[in-house]
Amino acid sequence: MSTLLSGDEQSFRVAFTADLFGDDGTPCYRDIGIDLLDAEPTIAHGPMADFQAELAADQLRGVNGAIVLAPRVTAASLVDANDLLAIARFGVGYDSVDVAACTEADVLLFIAAGAVDRSVAEATVSWMLALTHHVRAKDQLVRSGKWDRRSVYMGCELRGRTLGVIGLGGIGRTLVKLLSNFGMNQPLAFDPYVDERAAAECGVKLVSLDELLALADFVSVHCPLCHATRNLLGAAELAKMKPDAYLLNTARGGIVNEDALYRALAENRIAGAAIDCFVAEPIVRPHRFGELDNVLLAPHSIAWTHELFRDIGRAVCQGMIDISHGHRPRGIVNAEVFDRPSFLAKWSRLENPKRGASVAKM
Repeated sequence: MSTLLSGDEQSFRVAFTADLFGDDGTPCYRDIGIDLLDAEPTIAHGPMADFQAELAADQLRGVNGAIVLAPRVTAASLVDANDLLAIARFGVGYDSVDVAACTEADVLLFIAAGAVDRSVAEATVSWMLALTHHVRAKDQLVRSGKWDRRSVYMGCELRGRTLGVIGLGGIGRTLVKLLSNFGMNQPLAFDPYVDERAAAECGVKLVSLDELLALADFVSVHCPLCHATRNLLGAAELAKMKPDAYLLNTARGGIVNEDALYRALAENRIAGAAIDCFVAEPIVRPHRFGELDNVLLAPHSIAWTHELFRDIGRAVCQGMIDISHGHRPRGIVNAEVFDRPSFLAKWSRLENPKRGASVAKM
């Protein structure tokens, strides 16, 4: 078995993917919630022995709960999931996980709901300010001794500008709240799953995607990647943006068509962009967006902070504790699994055997 776990056979066994740990077996990050698991005498935990881009079935053999950062989870990963009760994504996106395959294998999938809201929103604000104040260009003026060119890069304030949020979930709402003291216009949002009353409570006006693109000075993407949102912003949509508007994507690559965005930026049809996520990750050689001066780039980590990893870690570790005690965790993705008698039977068999807890059906 390619998972390094301590504890006896009666423990609820939680495995972390290897990318959360260094070669010496210690966590790569300051705090990922392990102390919560340490305090549970009925839980054994440890990292998987090696990193694989797609989880292999042998990495999950004998594991009751898996906490997954980067690896993909496919149907092939779950062919021997008789003892696997739950997978937790170390984050909130789950496009790397085959949800239907999880349900079919009687595996619960949950995410760290709410844990990333502040950090992603704060990073988005920092990018808005960096773009409008030409931080990258002005830094280069000093580094290259071109002080006299500073008047070429006149910036603009956020005051009097309009934010357009695509996806008014926890991150989008936190972003709106953080920007409430910047003197901006009423924010706009496009989200077919949010009603006008809920948007109004946040001080946001719901509009169509076309209206948002036409009116917003900042188009900030905060929706999940799924069939409905893949290439949501293509050439036709980008053409509707104002020439002095900025696009920010901290969600997922594939929501914005990269070919269309590259052309729009190269031809200065929009003012600039900040991109944290890409269709093909990881990027291990220079990317074409790096040729452009009106772009800020990050390797899908612009929001990574010690606080972010702490909050995500504590959310997913607490979720594992909850399910081991027979309670439903927060952030459930495939709630339909609770309608499967085979899942409930597995849960009853695997939950916290030392305590003899009974599965909570509600």
